[in-house]
Formats: sequence, structure tokens, C-alpha cells
Amino acid sequence: MGVKILGTGVCFPETVVTNGDFTRIVETSDEWIVKRTGIHTRRMTGQPTYVLAEEAAKNAVADAKLSPEDIDLILCTTVTSDFITPSLACVIQGRIGAKNAIAYDINCACAAFVYTMDLAYMYLEHGYKNILLISAECLSKITDFEDRGTCVLFGDGAGACVVSRGEGGFASALGCDGTGANTLFARRHRNDIPFVDVADPQEIDHFPDAKDNTIYMDGREVYKFAVGAMATGVRDACEKFGITPGELDWVIPHQANIRIVQTAAKELGLSMDRFICNIAAYGNTSSACIPIALDEAIKDGRIKRGQKVCIVGFGAGLVYGGAVFEY
Repeated sequence: MGVKILGTGVCFPETVVTNGDFTRIVETSDEWIVKRTGIHTRRMTGQPTYVLAEEAAKNAVADAKLSPEDIDLILCTTVTSDFITPSLACVIQGRIGAKNAIAYDINCACAAFVYTMDLAYMYLEHGYKNILLISAECLSKITDFEDRGTCVLFGDGAGACVVSRGEGGFASALGCDGTGANTLFARRHRNDIPFVDVADPQEIDHFPDAKDNTIYMDGREVYKFAVGAMATGVRDACEKFGITPGELDWVIPHQANIRIVQTAAKELGLSMDRFICNIAAYGNTSSACIPIALDEAIKDGRIKRGQKVCIVGFGAGLVYGGAVFEY
């Protein structure tokens, strides 16, 4: 059994933020940003995350030529949900009218779309028919715009797809190294509790000092993890699928940094022509990166039926994952 993609959809904020815009708030330059990341522009919004998620979901369901009532499971990924509870998935289930679907969220940071694809495969094995996957992120909400090293990286956007049972096969390879959790995180401190003394998190968790509710990243350590994780995710998923990386038609990586992708491609012995990258236009949209790139490559005709595709992501946790399927 495999996973068949029936339809895809995306949604982007209207506001385009250029590298030049950042020169007005931090010490940086277009040349510095492009050379180190490959990013030229990114999108940002003041809207709720669920607005982007809803539009991407509706577009994917329409592209699949289904109605919301045909969906029996919604899996959402986000680190920027508008609510602590309910889940983004439940909000979207109600807003699009998918009354027959169960719904829940997954937090696996930038690798989360790969994890949801793996989950979808297992649900399809157990009789579910049409599963809606949505990755929606508004990283501008948790960006430290005083940190010149990270604020230029992130953007907002949403991608979605509808999947069902297919015949092309599926294999995944997921991994985690929690010892690196303190290299990439966004902390939310507890409120004062009237009955107890709340310990300072610095005294108990050994995480670096960082602003509440904003992203902290040790770029050097994350870079080292990412290069190895990306290559491992691709190799291991391909091995489980029964092919070599050289037999892949396409690799869709998490769009964190073009240099990470280039280094991983070299380690895998693959040409960059096999990698679908749109980081220049959208920056790092966390879990939304892969479904956004997937939608773009399907819609412009690069990805064709019968081709073998590997999606691979890495992110806070530290987590990584690769999955191979036939489109």
C-alpha cells in the first residue's frame, strides 16, 4: 500500500518582506542574508494562523475534487497556534464543515509534515479513506526582531494536501535527539501561582537565557545536526522503500537554509537539480515549507504521476524525518 496525494493547496499572506526591509531594524544587508541563507523575501501577516490554515485546507479539498464531508481525519501541524486549546485541527474542522472528521494537532516543529504523512499512512492502513494534512505557521509571531541572526530567516504561510490509499508504496524513517532540545526552542514561562513558589526555569532545565515566546537558535549546532539528519533521513527512508537515493526523482527538503540543502545533496551524491527549493521566495515557514514546495512543484508540472518523491525535514526537538512515496 502507498499514499496517494489527491490534491494540494496553499495560502500566503499578502505582505512581502524583503531583505532590504530588515536593514531598517537590524544591522544586516541583502548580500549577507542571501549569501548565508539563500533567502530574498518572505511573507508575514498579522492575521490568525487559522486564517491561513483554513484557506490552504479549502484549496486542497477543492483540488482533490472532494467535499469537506468526505474528509474523515484532519491532522494539523503548527508551533504558532492561536489557542492553547482547542487544537488548530478542531478549529479548521468546524470552519470548513468537515463534520465527519476527527481532528488533532501535532508538534514536531519543522519536521512535522513528514510525521503527519507517516501518521496518515498508518490511519489509511486502518480503514480511513480521505485524510487532510495541514501545516500552517506564522513564525513572525514568535520571531525576535532584535536578533539579526534569526529574524531574517522566518516567514508565514500554510500548505495542505489530501491523501488516500495508493499503490506506489510508502516508507519513512523518523528520529529524535532530545539532548539538543536546548539548541532550538521558544520558551513560554508560567504565570505566578498564588499557592507555590515557581522555580526559575534557568535553575532546573539548563536552557540558555532567551526572551519568552520567541525563537532561540544556536545556529552552529543546529546546522551540524541538520546536515547529518537530512542525509540520514533520505538514506534510511530510501533503504526502507527498497531504492537508493539516486533512484529518487525528487527530494523536497525543509527550507531552512540553502547551504544545508547543498551540503546534504553533496553528501548524498545528488545534484541540486533533484531538490525542490523555494526558500528564496518564502524563507523558513517551519512545518509549512514542505507542503508549500510540494504544491508548487505539482502545480507547475515538475512532479508527475509515477515519480518517486522523498520529503525530509528537521527541527526543534531535535527531530528529523524522511518519507518516500510514489506520487
